[in-house]
Amino acid sequence: MKNSNKNGIGPFAAFATVMGTVIGGGVFFKTASVVSSTYSFGLTILVWIVSGILTICAGLTVSELAAALPESGGPVKFLEMGYGKLTGFLFGWAQSLVYTPGNIAGLCLVFGAQFVNLFHMSSSASLMIAIICGLTVLIVNLLGSQFAGRVQSVALIVKLIPILIIAIIGLFIPGQVHVQLWPFTPINHANPWSAFGQGLLATMFAYDGWIGISNIAGELKNPKKDLPKAIIIGLSLITVIYTLINFVFLKNMPINEIAGNQNTAAQVATELFGAYGGKLVTIGILVSVYGAINGYLFTGIQIPRVLGAENMVPFSQHFAKITKNGAPYVAAIFQFIVALIMMFTGSFDILTDMSMFIVWSFFCLLFVEVIMLRKKRPDLNRPYKVPGYPVIPIIALIGALFVLVITIFTQTGLVIAGVILTLIGIPVYYLHQRNIAK
Repeated sequence: MKNSNKNGIGPFAAFATVMGTVIGGGVFFKTASVVSSTYSFGLTILVWIVSGILTICAGLTVSELAAALPESGGPVKFLEMGYGKLTGFLFGWAQSLVYTPGNIAGLCLVFGAQFVNLFHMSSSASLMIAIICGLTVLIVNLLGSQFAGRVQSVALIVKLIPILIIAIIGLFIPGQVHVQLWPFTPINHANPWSAFGQGLLATMFAYDGWIGISNIAGELKNPKKDLPKAIIIGLSLITVIYTLINFVFLKNMPINEIAGNQNTAAQVATELFGAYGGKLVTIGILVSVYGAINGYLFTGIQIPRVLGAENMVPFSQHFAKITKNGAPYVAAIFQFIVALIMMFTGSFDILTDMSMFIVWSFFCLLFVEVIMLRKKRPDLNRPYKVPGYPVIPIIALIGALFVLVITIFTQTGLVIAGVILTLIGIPVYYLHQRNIAK
C-alpha cells in the first residue's frame, strides 16, 4: 500500500491539493444562477454553506474507497468493483461525453462573455473568443502533461488573487444594499424548497473537483490522520471564502440585478475598486477561468485514454495513443470536438448543470458502495475510514438525492438530455464487447 511510503504526500501538500483542485471559476459566475433560483439574500448564503457541508461529507466518504483501492482510473474502478464493468464504463463514458466537455464548453462560453465585456467588444465576438480559448487550452495539453501542469500551477497562484481581494477587502467596504438574512422566503414568491434545491445544484459546480481529492488517498503518508484533516480544513476554508464572496456580491448589488447576470463579479469589482482596479480583478478572474478549463481537460483526457487502453470503447487503439510528450492526443482532440459542439448548442448554466446532475448521480452510487462494502467486505484493508460512519455517508447520500430529485422536477429537459447521452453508452458497450468476442 502506498500509504506507508515515507516519501508520500504530507499533510500540507494534501491541503494544497484540496484547495487547488476545487477553487476555479464557478464562484464568480454561478452566483447569477443561484440568485435566479433563490431570489433571497438569506437563502443564497444558506445554499453556499449547505453545499460546502455536503461536499465535505462527499469527499470524506469517497476517500474511503480511494484509500482501499488506490488504482489509476479512480471512480471508474471503484464503480466496477461495486457494480460491475458496465457501471464503471458508463461513468467513464459520461465523463468523456458529458461531464468534461460540458464543463469545458460552459467555461469557454463564460470566458468569451467576460473577455468581450472587459474589452468592450461586440457581443457577437463572444462565441469566437470562446472557441479560440478552448483551442489554445487544447494546444497547451497537446504539448504534454508537464507543460499543462506548469500552466495549471501559474493559474492556481493568479486565481487566488481576485478571490482574496473580493472576499477580504469587499467585506470591510460599506455596501450599497441592505443586508437581510431572514426570512429565507424568495421575494419572487417561488417555492422555497424548489428554490433551495436548484440553488444547490448550481453551487455544486463551484465546489466541483473534490472527487480528485480521493485520488491522492493512496499516496498519503498517513491517510487515516491527514486525509480527513485536509478535506475538512480545506473544504471548510473554501466554503467560508465562497460564502464571503457571495455576501460581498449581495451587499453591493440588488438581487434583481444579480439574477442571471454573469458579469456580477466584474461589476462589483469595478464598484469596489474603481474602473482600473475592476479591470485588473476581472483579468485575474479570466486567468482563473482559463486555469479551470485547463484543469478539466488536463485531467479529463485521461478517462478516454484509460477506456482505450483497456479496450472498452470503439477505436480503443486510437484513444490509447499518446505523443512523445505523453499527451493522449486523440482523446484530447475528441473531447475538444464534443465541447465545441456543445458551445454552439448550450449555455454556461445548462451545460454545467447537466454535467453536475449526471456526475452526482454516479456519486450517489459511490456513497452507497461505501456502506455496501462495509457489510460485504469487512476484511478489506482500509487505511482510512470515514469518520462518523454511517452518518457522514448518509448525509452525503440524502443531500445528493434531494438535489437530483428537485432537478428532475424543475429541469426535466436538462435531465432527459443528460440521461440519454449517458444511456447511449449501453449499446456502445455491448456492441464493442461483441466485436471483441468475434
